Amino acid sequence: MLDIEDLDWNEDGLIPVIAQDSDGTVLTLAYMDKEALELSLETGKAHYYSRSKQRIRMKGEVSGNLQKVEEIDVDCDRDALLMKVEQSGDACHTGNHSCFFRSLTEEEPGDENSKQIDYSLNTLKELEEVIKDRKVQPKEGSYTASLFSDGEEEINKKLGEESIEVLVADERKKMISESADLLYHLLVKLSFEDIELKDVMEELRGRRQ
Repeated sequence: MLDIEDLDWNEDGLIPVIAQDSDGTVLTLAYMDKEALELSLETGKAHYYSRSKQRIRMKGEVSGNLQKVEEIDVDCDRDALLMKVEQSGDACHTGNHSCFFRSLTEEEPGDENSKQIDYSLNTLKELEEVIKDRKVQPKEGSYTASLFSDGEEEINKKLGEESIEVLVADERKKMISESADLLYHLLVKLSFEDIELKDVMEELRGRRQ
């Protein structure tokens, strides 16, 4: 059996990974660093290194579309991995089962057959990352940093105020705006308590039974 150190990592310390469903469908192409690969092997759940976010993420940590690792094979040059997984839900953030849903050789289906891209969960995750950063690296003039500086009482107060604002909102536009404020302050509260959004999502998944 090969060791992780035997793999041919690129100059950035990454290796490309092809994820394949149990039925043979190629789901996605992603990248891992050594820590992501170790986490995938230890937990049995696919972890990837996001080059755009520059952090490790568990596949489906927000959406719930987890990939259960069944087998990981190495190519002949040891510079690429083929990971066979049991896919929960859809693998692609566009809502398609596979990221390879477009064709260069066949006409694409019309808009009526295309799935709507929903970036809402990504937006929440990105906001969570900003809030966590302001918590550990406060910036002058940052409202988020000031909430953490003021402490639990002020955080609880603002969360309560925003909850009431949602309840008393008397028009659609106002409710959307106040709901956004409520979600933001809830994420601040969760961060203060060292609770991640993925923990809440895990709880929600358990209630779908």
